[in-house]
Amino acid sequence: MPVPNASGATVRSSIARFGLGTAAVGRPGYITLGRELDLPADRSVAALRARTHALLDAAWAAGVRYFDTARSYGRAEEFVGEWLSARPEVAAGAQIGSKWGYTYTADWQTSGVPVHEVKEHSVAVFDRQIRETRARLGRHLDVYLIHSVTPDSPALTDPVLHARLAALAAEGVRVGLSTSGPAQARTVRAALAVEVDGQPLFSAVQATWNLLETSAGSALAEADSAGWLVVVKEAMANGRLAGRNATGSDTAALRAVAERVGAQRDAVALAAAAAQPWAGIVLSGAATIDQLESNLTAAALELTPADRTALETLAEPAETYWRTRAELPWA
Repeated sequence: MPVPNASGATVRSSIARFGLGTAAVGRPGYITLGRELDLPADRSVAALRARTHALLDAAWAAGVRYFDTARSYGRAEEFVGEWLSARPEVAAGAQIGSKWGYTYTADWQTSGVPVHEVKEHSVAVFDRQIRETRARLGRHLDVYLIHSVTPDSPALTDPVLHARLAALAAEGVRVGLSTSGPAQARTVRAALAVEVDGQPLFSAVQATWNLLETSAGSALAEADSAGWLVVVKEAMANGRLAGRNATGSDTAALRAVAERVGAQRDAVALAAAAAQPWAGIVLSGAATIDQLESNLTAAALELTPADRTALETLAEPAETYWRTRAELPWA
């Protein structure tokens, strides 16, 4: 299938450009809307391990080859590592990305937790978390990102940390960052300028882009032009673009396009992300097999220039989007 281009042609993606993220199933609490419908009442470690492995199996069978996790996703790295260890034929072909910089602090609780994760981009945290990641994923680490970098993060300026990351890159791991907040574009551009011994340090970014939050697009295009792997996260806006939630007047264009192409709204949202010419991988954050199957139908959708123009009307000011996201409850 052809990758999207800027010519205005109708575009279709391919399954190889979709990945599976594990934020929603590696821990019992998260901010995706409707988790009470998606996960069983039993959110024990055993139950979420089984759910994660089932999703990974289904994604692999569908053709997905990129899998995303993080130190702060509860026990997600552990679940992914166990899955790979039990399936050597899968491990040989899977690409695994993880992130460091947040420490999970919720102790497997969903409510009554004042802080679910604590961010720190220090050398000490990197040293600890790379050991923890290696213990759970072993040699299966292809991409390692600093989690949720903002323009004021010391990760952009700390030369000792940069030396550590350059050493990891020399081992063959892509090092990069994920971004969050209304200044994502500024963060990406700052990261593009970071060098160690005259060479660019970073070669990957995972950023939020969806029909509601498009502000990082131009910076992500610059990262793609620099040869970076660009991974799109939160293409479903933490469930705000799922069919059961995309019901108001502000998402009328999404419903209209979905009706025209004969697809579910989640698939259209993901297809719109994949239609960006700079998007290397678009993550599904599915928590159920049904959601995953619906998400992955995005690979077969064809969005016309008129569809894409109509969908552009959904975009919110970045500050509005991130303020709304900050108010989503952990459940």
